[in-house]
Amino acid sequence: MVGFPQDPAALYARLRQAARDEESRSSFTMPAQYMFHDVPADHLDENADPVGLVLGEMDRHGVDVALVSVSADEGTAGRALTDHPGRFVGSWTCDPNDGMAGIRRLVAAHERWGVRAASVFPHGVTPQVAIDAPQMYPIYAKCVELGIPVFVTVGIAGPRVPSKVQHVELIDQVMYDFPDLVFVMRHGAEPWTDLAVKLMLKWPNLYYSTSAFSPRYYPANIIDYANTRGARKILYGGYFPMGLSLDRIMSELPQVPLKDDVWPNFLRHNAARILGRPDD
Repeated sequence: MVGFPQDPAALYARLRQAARDEESRSSFTMPAQYMFHDVPADHLDENADPVGLVLGEMDRHGVDVALVSVSADEGTAGRALTDHPGRFVGSWTCDPNDGMAGIRRLVAAHERWGVRAASVFPHGVTPQVAIDAPQMYPIYAKCVELGIPVFVTVGIAGPRVPSKVQHVELIDQVMYDFPDLVFVMRHGAEPWTDLAVKLMLKWPNLYYSTSAFSPRYYPANIIDYANTRGARKILYGGYFPMGLSLDRIMSELPQVPLKDDVWPNFLRHNAARILGRPDD
């Protein structure tokens, strides 16, 4: 999970409007800024080419392929996908409140940009939509039809908005109704990580991404699961430049107690398989 530098006022406008505390509405660069010591996006060169900047960071840290949101900045992400198809994979963020118009936009993005994933932020749309709500089902069905995974934010929301729409137990019904859906939990699943592990044991197509977490804060039970029965279920997810620098992530990764044979799955193979990418 990598983003391109862009104006945070435009990127986070909807979440800022949904927040009710003054700090979130007027002071934060990004809605969950209180959770991050230093937001990398605050220090990036505004005049630099965003695609070149991100590629430079990827090269510096040995990151081969990045998953980027086309919907967040179609011009920049579209150029990255066109000019560097081997380095970037596109994702499209869906708002379940948009109904069939939103589904048509997802299909158009898949046809034009070859997007390999959809994403949904249940806490970040207005009104909020629960993981198992009827408005979500057309998105899930279309993902199955297109053969792409859906990445969904689960657990307590970082921004200061309600979180009940992201309770992990809601995934159970979705996986029952869509056994062919590849569902990737994003942004922690806390404080329900024990339940997340239990559901991954139960449902073959349910996965977990470590996005938005500094490696030193990866939940211990998620690491334990990866080291035992979940080696093919846990995949690395970053958060540059939204909340974490690649410098920090890569400096902390060596301290994560994954077994030697788990690392290749965690860093590459699981994501390549889920996103339908070649895996040398």
